[in-house]
Amino acid sequence: MNRDELKVRAVEVLGSGVLTGLGATLRYTVSETHHYAGFREAGRPVIFIFWHSRLLPLVHLHRGQGVVALVSHHRDGEYIARVIRRRGFEAARGSSTRGGSEALRDLVRWARKGRDIGITPDGPKGPARRLKLGAVTLGRITGLPLVPAAAAASRAWRARSWDRFVVPAPFARIHVRYAAPITIPRDASEEELESLRLRAESELNRITDQVDAEAGAAEGEARS
Repeated sequence: MNRDELKVRAVEVLGSGVLTGLGATLRYTVSETHHYAGFREAGRPVIFIFWHSRLLPLVHLHRGQGVVALVSHHRDGEYIARVIRRRGFEAARGSSTRGGSEALRDLVRWARKGRDIGITPDGPKGPARRLKLGAVTLGRITGLPLVPAAAAASRAWRARSWDRFVVPAPFARIHVRYAAPITIPRDASEEELESLRLRAESELNRITDQVDAEAGAAEGEARS
C-alpha cells in the first residue's frame, strides 16, 4: 500500500469514526417525512435534493439506508466516497463540471435498481443555493420525484468555504424538514424544465430558511 492510499484509508477510518461519535450526540426533530415515506412503502425510490452546506446532518440521519450519493471527482471526492460508504451509502462519482455524463449514467443505473439518490444540486463549487439542472435532468430521465430536504443545527461551526459548510456542534438539536415531491415529465420542454428548476430551487430555499428559523441558526448562510 503506497503513501497516498494510506492517507486515504486513514481519512476513511478517522472520518467515519468522528461522524459516528458526533452523530451519537445529536438530537433530531424531523418533519414532513410523509413526502417520501409513501414512495418507500410502495418500493419506489426518490431523488433527495439538499444544499451542499447541509450535507453532514442529513448523512447521519439517512445512514444505513443504501442511498446513492453523487460525489465529485475533485481531490476530496475520494475521501468523501470512502467515508460515506462506511456510513451505509453508495457513491456515484462525477459532478456538473467534470465527469457529469458518466455520473448521470451511473445514477440512472442505480435508480433502475430501486435505490434512492442523494444530490447536492449546488455542489461541488457553487454558486451556493443555486440549483443546477443536473437533478432536474435526472428526474426527467428516471421518472423519479425530486424530494427537497433541509437540515439546520441549533449550534454549529461554519467552514470558511464557498457555502459556509455546516458542522453541527456536539449535542446540538438538528431540525430536518422535507417538501412535497416534484415530478419532472419526460416530455418537458426546455421552458418547462427551467420553470421546474426554479420551483425546486425555491422550495429548497424555503424549507432551508424554515429549519434555520426553527433551530435558531445564526445568520450568515452563503447565498448567490
